[in-house]
Amino acid sequence: MIDIGLTKLAVIGAVALVVIGPEKLPTVARMAGSLFGRAQRYINEVKSEVSREMELDELRKMQQDVEEAASDIEQSIARSVSDTKRSLHAAWDDGVDGISNHVDTYNVEQLARKAKNFRKKKLARTSAIPAWYKQQSGRKVRVISGAARVARYRPAGSTKTSGSFYS
Repeated sequence: MIDIGLTKLAVIGAVALVVIGPEKLPTVARMAGSLFGRAQRYINEVKSEVSREMELDELRKMQQDVEEAASDIEQSIARSVSDTKRSLHAAWDDGVDGISNHVDTYNVEQLARKAKNFRKKKLARTSAIPAWYKQQSGRKVRVISGAARVARYRPAGSTKTSGSFYS
């Protein structure tokens, strides 16, 4: 930057006063100030344009990096899917005989027990018994009203005191 001190400004002002004259000096000073302001605005615009271009370049690089990463991920997923398909087809082709042998060895009684348990579980899920009651006893023994249920399962510290309503 140009280093202009107070003495240099005084010398420039004295020379301008002698050369230009006292009657034209204010108009020349205004014009110089407006030109100086225009120059500063132009320089600021150029700086902001350059910084925007630099940011755009960085964003373009970032976009290319993201696109490359996405394509790499897409290729790796496609490879893993194709490998899985290949292994499933190989297992299917090799395993048809193994599955029939496994079914033969599976116990019929175990299948019947499993089906019975499934029906019990489904009935328990779809019946009209509240979930809190199922968790406590597992089966319905008797029905109690809502007020009785609240009184029975109320926490120990929140007992109601007897007395008048306004006391």
